[in-house]
Amino acid sequence: MPLDISIYTLIVIIVTATVQSVFGVGVLLFGTPLLLLQYEKLTLVLPIVLPISIAINIFQVVKHYKYIDTGFYKRILFLTIPFVIVFLALVLFLEAKFKNLGIGIFVGLFMLFVALKSYSRRIEHILKAFVRYEKTYFIVMGIIHGLTNLGGSLLTAIAHEKNYPKDTTRVTVGVSYGTFALFQMLTLLLAVIGIISIPGFAADNMNISFSNVVYLIVGVVIFLLTEKFLYTNIDNEKYNKIFGIFLFVSGILLIVKSL
Repeated sequence: MPLDISIYTLIVIIVTATVQSVFGVGVLLFGTPLLLLQYEKLTLVLPIVLPISIAINIFQVVKHYKYIDTGFYKRILFLTIPFVIVFLALVLFLEAKFKNLGIGIFVGLFMLFVALKSYSRRIEHILKAFVRYEKTYFIVMGIIHGLTNLGGSLLTAIAHEKNYPKDTTRVTVGVSYGTFALFQMLTLLLAVIGIISIPGFAADNMNISFSNVVYLIVGVVIFLLTEKFLYTNIDNEKYNKIFGIFLFVSGILLIVKSL
């Protein structure tokens, strides 16, 4: 397997792994669109970002597994994951058509709306009413993640609405996000070895190289450094405020990307 390290890819991994180390999401949410600028195909990007995302989430879950909202996670497993699998298979089949689907602008606007809930009682009431339809929300999240890898945006939005303590927020988001990535990896693996037959899917075009191992190691090192010097020094109140800013900035970036 060839070793071809891209400086651009390394920078993207360092930045997005830092974000994911704090908030539980980031490598897929931001890394996917940024790396698509270089690699163009989702099948070239996923083998880079999925292992890094899973590794960081595993570390987060191992440390704070006692704080996982199990009810939330069960809904992820039974309502979201089936749609992640189905729509990932669909996007592998029709990648050219779905690559520029333009759904990001709607997700981005929703994230801006959620980010402002701390500053508007009216928005907070609207969100509480919307979350009553959680089943629909979780299904839509799976569809969006399968198609675009941007389901992390909706995941962080609903977690922020629930006002968890910071450790519960990160580990619940982390275990959910890691499960997204795990089932995406399994879907790709089954497609590559032919157990899942996806017409038009070219396994030979998958980006499989030793470089991906280097990127994975970098991502894990970034997590360990961020955990020690940044995350542990943020209290609950500060974390919730930073999380709101993160949602707001994420929403703007998604909107800009979609224009």
